[in-house]
Amino acid sequence: MTAEPVIDAQPLPPAAEPPSVRASLSPSRAADFKTCPLLYRFRSIDRLPERPTVEQARGTLVHAVLERLFDLPAAARTPRSAGDLVSPQWDRLVAEQPELATLFAEGDATAQADFLRSAASLLEGYFAVEDPRRLEPAEREALISAVVDGELLIRGYLDRLDVAPDGALRVVDYKTGGAPREAFEARALFQLKFYALVLWRTRGVVPRVLRLLYLKDAEVCDYAPDAEELLRFERTVVALWQAIEQATARQDFRPRPSRLCDWCSHQARCPSFGGTPPPFPVAGGGDPLTDARSRPAAPGADE
Repeated sequence: MTAEPVIDAQPLPPAAEPPSVRASLSPSRAADFKTCPLLYRFRSIDRLPERPTVEQARGTLVHAVLERLFDLPAAARTPRSAGDLVSPQWDRLVAEQPELATLFAEGDATAQADFLRSAASLLEGYFAVEDPRRLEPAEREALISAVVDGELLIRGYLDRLDVAPDGALRVVDYKTGGAPREAFEARALFQLKFYALVLWRTRGVVPRVLRLLYLKDAEVCDYAPDAEELLRFERTVVALWQAIEQATARQDFRPRPSRLCDWCSHQARCPSFGGTPPPFPVAGGGDPLTDARSRPAAPGADE
């Protein structure tokens, strides 16, 4: 990684007493609430199952291949090597998540082969914007977390963290969807600022670069945050959580229709589409103020 010194690095305020964490939030669930409070409820409180889509599975597969690619010696990180990883990584994912096998009709080898080729095509887009032989990531698919406001744990999985010899940090996020339309770009930057805040709060360094790699269109989007911006963003995250708390206390999560509804799995239960949400979960079914998933969304799952 080549990067300038981290000009925005600042020492953090003195550490307070060990916090008593009572809630947690990931960027995916926070973005759900921003997009549609009812979607947040369905996923984080009702915990309704969602059948994986081909697009999500493709994103997860590409992320898995790119993670494994850096296990190879630098000279071996070639397009051919990446292509050779596609089938075995898909087999591993299906073994770990058997529901993925339902994406294709039993015996439909053609559909699955087309799917694997489409993943390989996205990897070609990756090589068009980066040369992995020149990179040695510090962390890959790493869970990071920090406590803000004394009691809210924020956490998420980084696709990749690069650290330059001078200590500069670059957060890299792979996107397998099309690039970059306003609604999706805002969501992606929200996610990266979330990670930047965690890194600053835990390491005392503001990342020099937040990088989005759009593999389908072979495009790169770089963003440089600063400490003041991350302080404002922290206040935004805390305010968002307070809104979630209030909605939970009132059992009032209203739909917010948008063009993103076209991809929603819960239209049959949404009042905006003539549906009825299930009864609000009763007390004792788990803490609704804790992020529902045992881990944040899987890499690529929300592409």
